[in-house]
Amino acid sequence: MMAQQIRETYDVVVAGGGLAGFSAAVAAARQGARTCLVQDRPVFGGNSSSEIRVSPHGAACFHAYARETGIISELLIEERARNHELITENGWTNSVWDMTMYDLAMQTEGLTFHLNTSLLGVNMDGARKVESIRCYTHNAEVELILSAAQFIDCTGDGVLADLAGCEWRMGSEGRDEYGEPHAPEQANGEVMGNSIHFKAKDMGRPVPFTLPEWAIRYEDASFFYEQGRPPYDIRSGYWWLEIGIPWHTIDDAEQIRHELTRHTLGVWDWIKNCDPNTRELAANYALDWIGQVPGKRESRRIMGKYLMTEHDPMNRTAFDDEIAFGGWFLDLHTPGGLLAPTSEPSSAEQYDETTDYAVKSYCGPYGIPLRVCMSKDVDNLMMAGRNVSVTHAALGTVRVMGTTALMGQAVGVAAATMVQERLSADELLERSVKDIQQTLLRDGCFLPHARNEDARDLARLAQVSASSEAVSHGVGPHSSGTAEHLVDWKETKPKPAEPPALPYDRDRLAHRVGQWIAVGDRPVERLEVALANLSGETQQVQARVYAVADIWDYRSEPGTPLAEAVLEVPCGDELWLPLELDLQPGRDFPAHSYLRIDLLAHPQVAWLRAGTVIPGHTAAYEIGQGKMRSIKENRSFRISPAQNCYAPALVQSGVTRPHQATNLWRSDPQQPLGQWLDLQWESPQRIRRVELTFPGHLYHEYHNYPPFYRDPQCARSYSILAWQDGVWVEAATQRDNYQRRNAVDLGGDGVVTDRLRVLVHETNGDPSAAIYEIRCYS
Repeated sequence: MMAQQIRETYDVVVAGGGLAGFSAAVAAARQGARTCLVQDRPVFGGNSSSEIRVSPHGAACFHAYARETGIISELLIEERARNHELITENGWTNSVWDMTMYDLAMQTEGLTFHLNTSLLGVNMDGARKVESIRCYTHNAEVELILSAAQFIDCTGDGVLADLAGCEWRMGSEGRDEYGEPHAPEQANGEVMGNSIHFKAKDMGRPVPFTLPEWAIRYEDASFFYEQGRPPYDIRSGYWWLEIGIPWHTIDDAEQIRHELTRHTLGVWDWIKNCDPNTRELAANYALDWIGQVPGKRESRRIMGKYLMTEHDPMNRTAFDDEIAFGGWFLDLHTPGGLLAPTSEPSSAEQYDETTDYAVKSYCGPYGIPLRVCMSKDVDNLMMAGRNVSVTHAALGTVRVMGTTALMGQAVGVAAATMVQERLSADELLERSVKDIQQTLLRDGCFLPHARNEDARDLARLAQVSASSEAVSHGVGPHSSGTAEHLVDWKETKPKPAEPPALPYDRDRLAHRVGQWIAVGDRPVERLEVALANLSGETQQVQARVYAVADIWDYRSEPGTPLAEAVLEVPCGDELWLPLELDLQPGRDFPAHSYLRIDLLAHPQVAWLRAGTVIPGHTAAYEIGQGKMRSIKENRSFRISPAQNCYAPALVQSGVTRPHQATNLWRSDPQQPLGQWLDLQWESPQRIRRVELTFPGHLYHEYHNYPPFYRDPQCARSYSILAWQDGVWVEAATQRDNYQRRNAVDLGGDGVVTDRLRVLVHETNGDPSAAIYEIRCYS
């Protein structure tokens, strides 16, 4: 029977519906391009979908306030607000996530999609232009011929680019080619492997498991506990259920799937029936699901207009064409996976963050250039995801789904721009990069080296005031707030017998520790730190105060110290010790920036952990080679005078997260809601649209957020008021909000006013109203 043939024409066609492709398609359609998304599976999400169940990771796993925003943020915030499931590492994902993505696709005007549709061929117009692609919808016996001006390859395997004749690489570059520390001495064809996951369910009573004869039987505990494969959570599967070589991750995907199934059953048998550490924990658990669609980490990498090496993320290269950012570590799994002597090196080192490998692998946040997403061989082809133009070593950090989603959103905007402005790829790079960056920022993304410079944004011209303003006095071991209520998943893992911890032992200064402190435009006369002496005699601790470039300035020595002191620490448990200072804004540090106070290593002294995290603050500790590493906490400090680091004018900083300053207005938490933020112009403005960015969903990555979560810092209900004829008139009201970014149309011709107010009636739990950015458009 012949398949029905259908021809369709679009501005942009995206092949591949994982998070990169989905973000690209939604972004292109939102920019007004007629867009088609082709996905060879029945659901969106790729590796993150309920078919494969890899939870999206990103930069915030390693860096405070570094969570990805934009389309991926909308999706993950929505999923947490809707979903009843607690996040476990991998294997837990349910169809709520699939439907969250499907719902957004359905709501996106100008977006058409074809699920269960595979890419079979490419029709070229000459050597350097794709004219159309040929696809087949399996359960409908339909052949699709999709024509477009621009194509985006988000297939992961680079299928479209390969069929179009693009150059690609697969395997690892040798160290002699680019001098990459993570590269092997000789180039090879080895790649990271594929994985499947499982999920187990607590049945409330003992249940048996019998290993099939055709599965792999495990009997050696050292394979798990000494080779980097600890069964740390018996409820769901592990990233190390991974196999690549000797099989080819594309050609032999079915053989790999079968082998992974054999091994996964064997691992469950080990957990359930053999391992003395887990048998009792697993007694009531039964297998609920085993994945049969392997998730891929690596295959073809399409060569683009720039090849990103590991030197770029390690050195945080500043690119003129920056369109995304990353911050995962250089995570290069052992190519053989389960068949190799050890698993991913960090795991084999028990995740010791101070080993030579861990130090050289820690990187970011860093920028990613548009050129790695643009084919060098085909003029109307872009790519996003794990198939972009990077070396094998650099792929170790850019391949995680939070990062690939950002690249996808960027190329969606870029492709729409090329169509609408009739630009070639080179013309786009020459003329439109700044516009693309400004579009991405307006749509909620973050770029490390760009800020809002949108000439159409009327809010940039206004004077800003507020009903009240929070100030920072610091934070102590008994402080409370909202951030501490975030919960990471609770692992069902064996707990080895350990001696009882000593008081304050976890806060011991085993390494140098630094605390970032946000300052305003006031002098700093005194800093205090809360310490405990763990010995029986007076100790001396060295303290240093620095001005730092930003919240991710991890240099152990970020410059000449502004102040140094030796703190005499008498015996005692909670001792507030002062540093007397004379630091002036403009002379010693920029107004509205960060200071960092470091206490050097002293194992006999503890720097007490704060009871909560105050917005815009974080800490880090020294890991070696002149580098510090972020830790998701605050150490106890006091500052005087109290700092106006949440001033109303910070909503005009052009940055929507803590970076070089807090970039956040917060109202006085001692005053009741509603609190308001005002914009005032010298002359009346016509305002049709107001765009707001609220705080929340930044400090931790997605995995830390519980079911039905709504960030307390985010405004729940608010009104937009316009000053007209001597009174405030309500122009719009929003209720039951939990999304970080809100765009509010004021209806009709909008309002004409010289004063606009955002009145926050209620948050989702925080006592302060807070806003990162307000934009106004006519």
